[in-house]
Amino acid sequence: MSQVRVRFAPSPTGFFHIGSARTALFNWLYARHTGGVFVLRIEDTDAARNSEEFLRVIYASLTWLGLNWDEGPTVGVCGGGAFGPYRQSERAHLYREYLEKLKAAGRTYEKDGAIWFKLLGERHEVFDEHRKKTVVKVKNAPAVIDDRIRGRVERTEDEDFVIVRSDGNPVFHFVNVVDDIAMQITHVIRGEDHLSNTSKHVELFQAFGAPVPAYAHIPLILKQNGPGKMSKRDQGALIEEYQRRGLLPEALVNFLCLLGWNPGDDREKMPIAEIIRLFDLPGVNQSNARFDEKKLAHMNMAYLLELSADEFVRRAREFFTRLGGENATAKLALAADPAFFRAVMLLSQPKLKGLEELPAYTAYFFTEDFPVDAKAREKALAKGDPAARLRELTAALATADFASDTAIEETIKVLAAARSLAFGDYQPVARLALSGTNVGPPITGMMRVLGRDRVLARLGRFVVG
Repeated sequence: MSQVRVRFAPSPTGFFHIGSARTALFNWLYARHTGGVFVLRIEDTDAARNSEEFLRVIYASLTWLGLNWDEGPTVGVCGGGAFGPYRQSERAHLYREYLEKLKAAGRTYEKDGAIWFKLLGERHEVFDEHRKKTVVKVKNAPAVIDDRIRGRVERTEDEDFVIVRSDGNPVFHFVNVVDDIAMQITHVIRGEDHLSNTSKHVELFQAFGAPVPAYAHIPLILKQNGPGKMSKRDQGALIEEYQRRGLLPEALVNFLCLLGWNPGDDREKMPIAEIIRLFDLPGVNQSNARFDEKKLAHMNMAYLLELSADEFVRRAREFFTRLGGENATAKLALAADPAFFRAVMLLSQPKLKGLEELPAYTAYFFTEDFPVDAKAREKALAKGDPAARLRELTAALATADFASDTAIEETIKVLAAARSLAFGDYQPVARLALSGTNVGPPITGMMRVLGRDRVLARLGRFVVG
């Protein structure tokens, strides 16, 4: 078998969709699994809709996901290659050359200012009820597609089709096939919605006398709720959104792998090296995959928990830096003592589903001017004598050992036992006084990180009533 060459060919006409990311990922995985080549080709012939901003988004998104391309536009350490240029807008000379080949073979004609591809076969006229006009049909044998995911597929092209528009611009079908031939693409892995195009492409490959690549049409990603394919307007559809929210790219890649592919067992969380080892086209499902944001959040939380202390703190600081001055907590957190910042982040790590929760979850650590949740206040002050508990706790903590959570916990337990109370009789009102809320990390960890001075000051100024 010759070396596998696959390509991902996005159009820079909008933000980077999660379906496009998964198509890129499956191509990248197959190239890495087989020791092949992953080509990035930019389909930017639509001058009216193309944008350099969207092109930069494509490059940035692929880089963020870790999908390094072997050939393609040169960006950082990625790109280059012997089959460039890799932007269709720079390959017009090649399309003219291939068009002349079809003309010389008698496989084109002009009509209505456009150039049409001429199918081989006997022609006859029929009235098309849907289009309400008479059309020319061609008696043509079906194109047999040995799809690596869907098995044998037969589709028949029975009408000539346009390959160059009346404005002189070549259409998708034509340039797609020409580039696949010129770049020696061996496998075309793309969405199921392109299956209807494949018979046209097979006709063109055969007209050029070129080998037809192996096709593999992957299932669609369905929206989380309701019928239909996930569109760019649906929540969670854009890769940029996940970058902004601080989702871990390795978690998103792992999640995307499972949208339409099965490793052959019940495993879900897997290192990328293991996914590469196991990934193959027969393992891709035929049925469409439904997007599940809860599953993605769970996956992200699992990856967050596994980060080393240094790595988690680094990513947390990067996330706050991206927020910058737009977020008050981020500004305060970045200005805080590095050791204190680190302690706060590591205390928070086990409780987070995503980095996007950090500002709200940690805000009270970095300021004394934090709000007090009304419902939490009402609940914490509803039982016993919270004012007495705060006074008792303040006195006990004034001489307590703050070196560890265990030492603080023991101080509170001794205090509670001396008054025939429980640890839980002190915790709610203490948490409220220290954070203004009734949720967060363990109370002893919170006290340790805040330190004795902050804890005593906050307990002392909390007004009951």
